[in-house]
Amino acid sequence: MEQDRDSRRHVVIVGAGFGGLEAAKALGRARDVRVTVVDRYNHHLFQPLLYQVATAVLNPADISAPIRSVLKARNTQVLLAEAKSVDPRRKVLVIDGGEIPYDSLVVATGATHSYFKHPEWAQVAPGLKTLEDAVRIRERVLTAFEAAERESDPARQREWMTFVIIGAGPTGVELAGALAYMTRHSLPKDFRRIDTRQARVLLLEALPRVLTAYPEELSQDAKRDLEKLHVEVRTGAMVTGIDAEGVTVGEERIPTRTVMWGAGVAASPLVRSLDVPLDRAGRVMVTPQLTVPGHDDVYVIGDVAAATQPNGKPVPGIAPAAMQMGRHVAKTVRDRLVQKPLRPFRYHDKGSFAVIGRGYAVGMLFDKWRMSGRSAWLVWAGVHIAYLIGFRNRLSVMLNWGYTFFTKGGRDMRLITGKVAPRMPALKQGPSVPAVTPRPELPASRPAPVH
Repeated sequence: MEQDRDSRRHVVIVGAGFGGLEAAKALGRARDVRVTVVDRYNHHLFQPLLYQVATAVLNPADISAPIRSVLKARNTQVLLAEAKSVDPRRKVLVIDGGEIPYDSLVVATGATHSYFKHPEWAQVAPGLKTLEDAVRIRERVLTAFEAAERESDPARQREWMTFVIIGAGPTGVELAGALAYMTRHSLPKDFRRIDTRQARVLLLEALPRVLTAYPEELSQDAKRDLEKLHVEVRTGAMVTGIDAEGVTVGEERIPTRTVMWGAGVAASPLVRSLDVPLDRAGRVMVTPQLTVPGHDDVYVIGDVAAATQPNGKPVPGIAPAAMQMGRHVAKTVRDRLVQKPLRPFRYHDKGSFAVIGRGYAVGMLFDKWRMSGRSAWLVWAGVHIAYLIGFRNRLSVMLNWGYTFFTKGGRDMRLITGKVAPRMPALKQGPSVPAVTPRPELPASRPAPVH
């Protein structure tokens, strides 16, 4: 791709996630650089709330914003394109349909799903990284209940109403809690032949406990609250097989038609073209300045960077860390222009949280204070609203959460937009279809306060 002649330093940023967007915003105020942001989507996505789109709590538009509406600086250009590779020797980024030369390159392409050498599982166990993933999961979940409503065989009906989530990290825990809440509060009044409160939500984790990145006491709190929400939590459960009709754990077969993946992530494959050492997750082992070893003009940030703190701990792959990296790289680029001494990246841990259910969460503040229960949920909600881009998104999410919290129902986001006929069981007409007797009322599944 031809670039106009310009004496300003050309900074190319690949990826408009948390890190890339922060770098672009910080460089947008610099007069001596021009910025090109390349992304295969035209929107920035607030990934921490994807699970709420997947469980029909929020609309896709509530957690996304057009990149062009965010990056309005005169020195910044946005290109809708897919990055194919990087040629550090020629200093060009190869995209679909051309090349973009750069003076400095910032790779912030994020992570993708890792199925641990079982790529065939991706077709039956979708992960949760994009809006398409969230909508796909939402439609699979809603279609499962629609199929159960049509099903005349009780055994197959139970299969449709069994949901398996693999991986008990933050994504898996949040997805399981939201799905269990949905089946017991949002859906029961929608169906006549099935009782959605009888749905099974299983959370499978190969490691000994859930939320292994958190202290053990918080993991125990999370497990207890998940079980109060009627989530079946199984730790030490190594999945050995997944297909369209079930999940295999050791010798046990779990019949299900809906499986969701949250067990593993891998760095974007773009970094492989840099031809530098990578860690086991495919991330670049960056220098203290977040550059690629041997290429001071190539920066790698966010989920594709394996960065280490001065105390030896790895920088976590969370949004605040990526944002701090983006701002640090922007400052480093400006300091190089005026030949200022370069400072190593230092991560300031402000905390991390995982939501268990309506009004309850676990988390840590500043790597010191451990929180759980409603206070943790309030902190989580405030931080997430603050990080959302745009007043409309913040207001929409705040109103929706408030309505859901007080009504226990939520707004009607339960839309199926794709074709569902191929997955639907045959409908048998006439008296041969037994009517489903409503089950007795279940007690409210509200977690007790965590002390």
